[in-house]
Amino acid sequence: MLNIFSCCSSLTSFTIPNSLTSIEENMFSGCCSLTSITIPNNVTRIKSGAFSGCSSLTSFIIPNSVTSIEENMFSGCSNLTSVIIPNSVTNIKGGAFEGCSSLTSITIPNSVTSIGNGAFAGCGNLTSLVLNCKKVSQWFSDINKYVQNVEMGESLTNIDVRAFYGFSSLKSITIPNSVTSIGAEAFWDCI
Repeated sequence: MLNIFSCCSSLTSFTIPNSLTSIEENMFSGCCSLTSITIPNNVTRIKSGAFSGCSSLTSFIIPNSVTSIEENMFSGCSNLTSVIIPNSVTNIKGGAFEGCSSLTSITIPNSVTSIGNGAFAGCGNLTSLVLNCKKVSQWFSDINKYVQNVEMGESLTNIDVRAFYGFSSLKSITIPNSVTSIGAEAFWDCI
């Protein structure tokens, strides 16, 4: 069931039927005209690359039933400006938002415990980051030149070694009272 609608360049909208519980790997990959997709809450898994290359997709609501944002799920969605990540999501895998160059702001819910390498690579307009997670690791090194504002939620307790290393555009950051440890070089080279 891979690549079911892959490269259907005229497909503009789609409603996932209630009978499906999974969106398969690369299911809509390369559907460059897709602007609207409706996903019911019974979908529990959206597999790798499901929407990669959907360059007309501007917003996306991940259903509350999904627990993971898989590898390259939105890679190459160059017009994606808004993604709502629910509290059900516990991890964001590598390359998940790679090349989402129109994404300007993202909120990471407190349910997220890990973010893979390159999850936000090529997100050159991502200037605002809201971190509601419990721990910040060196997850964001691929966007360190762009982010200007970082907001941290009260559930944050640890900022790891080099978490914000090289954030050269950083203008504003507020560390909440809940933080109990900040690792070495956490904000090193923030010019």
